[in-house]
Amino acid sequence: MRAIVIAVVLFCWGAVAHAHKPSDSYLILKVSDSRVEGQWDIALRDLEYAIGLDANGDGDITWGELSARQGAVASYALARLKVAVRGAACTLQATDHLVDQHSDGAYAVLRFAATCPEATGPLTVGYTLFFDLDPTHRGLARIESAGLTQTAVLSPERREQTFDLAASSVWQQMWAYVREGVWHIWIGFDHVLFLLSLLLPAVWLRVGRQWQPVLRFATAFWDVLRVVTAFTVAHSITLSLAALQVVSLPSRLVESVIAASVVLAALNNVYPVVSTGRWIMAFSFGLIHGFGFASVLADLGLPRGSLVTALFGFNVGVELGQLAIVAVFLPVAYALRATWFYRRVIFLGGSAAVVVLAGAWLLERALNIRLLS
Repeated sequence: MRAIVIAVVLFCWGAVAHAHKPSDSYLILKVSDSRVEGQWDIALRDLEYAIGLDANGDGDITWGELSARQGAVASYALARLKVAVRGAACTLQATDHLVDQHSDGAYAVLRFAATCPEATGPLTVGYTLFFDLDPTHRGLARIESAGLTQTAVLSPERREQTFDLAASSVWQQMWAYVREGVWHIWIGFDHVLFLLSLLLPAVWLRVGRQWQPVLRFATAFWDVLRVVTAFTVAHSITLSLAALQVVSLPSRLVESVIAASVVLAALNNVYPVVSTGRWIMAFSFGLIHGFGFASVLADLGLPRGSLVTALFGFNVGVELGQLAIVAVFLPVAYALRATWFYRRVIFLGGSAAVVVLAGAWLLERALNIRLLS
């Protein structure tokens, strides 16, 4: 019992910092001749931390408070963005300030124009927003030119990237969305914890009222394959339906049910109710998780001219990221399956920790309150 308590504390301590959606901004550049029109969506919570927006300190940022700081927002952001065509720097100027709502809260919308000395050529984007404050921050960029769209993730490791607009193709667009899909499954902690909670018992068999280690790797492999396939098929269906705007559900409802699914999957390990049909649980809740993936894809933006390509690429990326997690987890779990450490710390302690963490997420999302910093 002591080991379980220690595992819960350590797991929650490490996971609290990742309990919410990571810091992202959304940058759109539309290129036409020697002029670039830009829109930059930046989270108000990030701007508040960087330059201060909440003048009266009441915890709420009003339109009046944001309006009073529009100049500071533009100066701070544009000083951390460089746009160049064929190596010649463009002049950036703010043109409008708005507010928009993303899946994780309110964002300041900064519209700007970039006047470039060169009319055509490779476009270089240099991005350093918030990197000095938050090394996990990412800029999700979308470059639109001549009816084609390219995407990129701008990070401290890849803060400057060049786009060959003339050479852009459908395959390049699809590959860009594949990368986005891989990245977003890796940072989608609720999706990952749901999947891992279902996979933890895969190296065991339920005999009577006890878990027993499987004798052959193939037994665990086929169990994992059923669970992962069911989850994949389910969230692919609803991701496609939501991205194509066939079905739409309220974001708060979706995020709450996702958190509840994580609680139930982990709780099932501690108090087993479903032991042989976990693929059914994976499929059922996977339908809801698909709507969660769709909200991420909506934030990234789907190019109208190649919507199906982008959707397919993102879906493939999610599956590749998911398979990478499974490829690491399964051999380790199989090797440790008969040990005290796996049974008490990883299986029971890890599952209990997930119940606590996901339970906090559920309360936050359902009641619109904040429990985790």
